[in-house]
Formats: sequence, C-alpha cells, structure tokens
Amino acid sequence: MPAEVAAILSPSESVLSSVYDAAQRIHLEADILELLKTPWREIRAQLPVRMDHGKLQIFEGYRVQHNGARGPYKGGLRYHPKADIDEVRALAMLMTYKCALMDLPFGGAKGGIMCDPTRMSMTELNRLTRTYTQHIHMVLGIARDIAAPDMGTNAQTMAWMMDAYGQLHGHTPGIVTGKPVELGGSYGREQATGRGVAICMREYAQREGVPPADIRVAVQGYGNVGSWTCRLAGQMGFKIVAIGDVKGAIANPAGIDIAALDKWVALAGSVAGFEGAEPITNEAVLAYDCDYLVPAALGEVITGENAGAVRARVLVEGANHPVTPSGDEVLAARKVVALPDVLVNAGGVTVSYFEWTQNVQQFRWPLERVNDELEARMVAAFNGLMARAALDGTRPRQAAFDMGVERVAQAIRLRGFV
Repeated sequence: MPAEVAAILSPSESVLSSVYDAAQRIHLEADILELLKTPWREIRAQLPVRMDHGKLQIFEGYRVQHNGARGPYKGGLRYHPKADIDEVRALAMLMTYKCALMDLPFGGAKGGIMCDPTRMSMTELNRLTRTYTQHIHMVLGIARDIAAPDMGTNAQTMAWMMDAYGQLHGHTPGIVTGKPVELGGSYGREQATGRGVAICMREYAQREGVPPADIRVAVQGYGNVGSWTCRLAGQMGFKIVAIGDVKGAIANPAGIDIAALDKWVALAGSVAGFEGAEPITNEAVLAYDCDYLVPAALGEVITGENAGAVRARVLVEGANHPVTPSGDEVLAARKVVALPDVLVNAGGVTVSYFEWTQNVQQFRWPLERVNDELEARMVAAFNGLMARAALDGTRPRQAAFDMGVERVAQAIRLRGFV
C-alpha cells in the first residue's frame, strides 16, 4: 500500500488493510470477508452525568461487538478524549484476531467513553461507569460480552461496572475481568500484559542468540503495560535505557534503576525529574539508540513520517495498533522486525480468560498456576507465529493476521453463517 494512501487511513481502515491483505494471501471467500469488514453490533450511548460542581455533563460512550463466531465478545473499556467510534471499532477488530491467535474461546469487542479521567474525581468516574453500564447492560453477559480494563480504566472501574450490572441482573462477577481480587479477580491479572510483553522479548532474544544483558530497551509509556514490562524485563536481565510517559521522558545508556524509578513515580506521578537519568523528549524515546523499542502507550505513534528515525532493530508492540500501515512499510524496508500487538500484548486478555474461567467454576487459581499457564500460552503462540512467518516467508504481523483470520473464518464456516 502506498505510503501517501496509508497515511490518511482511519484507525479502523488501517486494521482492515491488514485483514484485506491476509484475505488475499489465504484466499478467503468473499462472503466471509464481507462479514469481517464491519462489526456485528455498534452501540452509541448518551451518558448524562451530574458532576461534582452540580452541572450536568453529557458524555458519549460506545460498545462495539465485532465478531462472536469463536465465543462471547471480549474486550476492554477505554476512557480517553480520543476514544471515538472509529478508534473503538478498530480496537474491537483487533480483539477478534488477538483472541483467535491466542486460541481463546472469545470473539472481539471494545468499549470507549470520550472523557479525560485525569480531570475527573472518583465520584464522577463512578457515576459515569454506572451510567454507561445501565445504557448497555442488555448486550453484556457472562456468555455474551465480558468487559475488562483498558487505557484510563482499572480494577476499580471494573468493580463499579460489576456492581451496576449486578443490581440489574444479580451478582455476576464473570461479567468483567481485571476486577479486584477481593471481588473475584484473578491473581496476576494486573501485571499480565506486561508479563506477556517481557516473555515475547525474551523469546525473540533467544532466537537471536543474544543474552538479555546485552539488549538495550526503550519503552514509551509507563502506565500499567509499560511499567510492568520494565519491571519484569529488568528481572529477566534486559537493560532499560529510556522511558517516557505523558509528562516527560528520561534516558540512561547505562540502564535505569527501575526499583528506584518506581519509588520516584509513586511520589512525583511521572518519570520526569528522576535523578537517575537524563531528561529527553517523548519523541526522542522512539528514536533512542536501543536494540528493542516497546511502544506501550497510545496507538499510531509510529507513522510513515517518523518510522525512519527508529534506531531499534526490533519493535515490540505493547500498545494496541502503535504503527500505521505506512509506518509498517518503512520499518519493513529498513529490516526492522515488528512483533505485532495481537501477540505481544495478548497477556492481558489471556489472563482475563483465566479469570473468567475461575468465575465460571467458582474456583480460584494460585498465582503460580496463572503465571505458568500464561507462560505456556505466550510461548506456544510466539513459536507458532514465528514458524508460520518462516514457512510463508511473511513478516510476523502478516503471519499473525493470516492465522487469526483463518481461525475466525473456520468458526464462521462451522457455524454455518455462510
């Protein structure tokens, strides 16, 4: 796809471009492609919330259910000013293929509310979450659609959502995952996405034959995914040399002391100002001299315009859809290996599956079992993806979509949809 065309694609169009390419490679039937082009259901809801200052504010919320051929819809709930319908639609599509690639019995969905949670109080967020749940409860269910945290939401948000749903339908902890352990959440869920990212880094390093201690890593984003990636990758021996968040960025070629950084962030609320590293810009993180680059914040941060500045030899996609199609082509031309988001950040939905399973069985797993099961699934998916890419002579992202689309298509055929 020409860079000048790909550069103007919306997020959902960018995801669809990967699906179209996969459909050609695997010779997908036209009828099945038609089913995959658009979501099965989209809900747009008006969410009136009485703010703390007494005035009524109207928010816009969405729930997009893309495809449920493989099982109940599964996907996070995002609170962000840019979480519009097209962004949520794109993320729902990605969830369909992520769950398929990981061989989870789920379809893909996503939720979003256009708001800035950093400027809202806990009581306002509570009201917003309950209002949203009340507006979409009829399409949720433990065997229908299961929500989870995403950007701007957390375990507390899921607790509110579970309670609001329970007031209408009875206590149903399996309606959400990523909730507090005290309310039926799973051990290991908080760090699961970062753990999956670190596992993919370790597995690729083994393929390269390079010890982690010799691999310099730059991470853009220090929220849940980025911070746990740094902690767990650091424990594996990787050298974290640059980190950025919404308020600033830091770098230290000798390696950043993550334990000390966490103490600083707990006080300052940002990596900015940490004395164990030098300040840099967030843009400089993406272009930092490193071996592995982990975008772990917003989507579409690497484009055709800045992909040429990436100095890493491996891109490990911790964020959802961090590379545009034009950026992907530039990286490919420069022989930068991109490990795709649908594999790399799938640790979160995988442990969400474990949590949902525990809720259904009403039997809690110990942390060791959760981590062992996650390890096994991530390694199997990584090896399967790399084997498929080698067999077909494709890039990892192409192989991921080929496998994901194939599995969803087979479920559609078996169900008799076409």
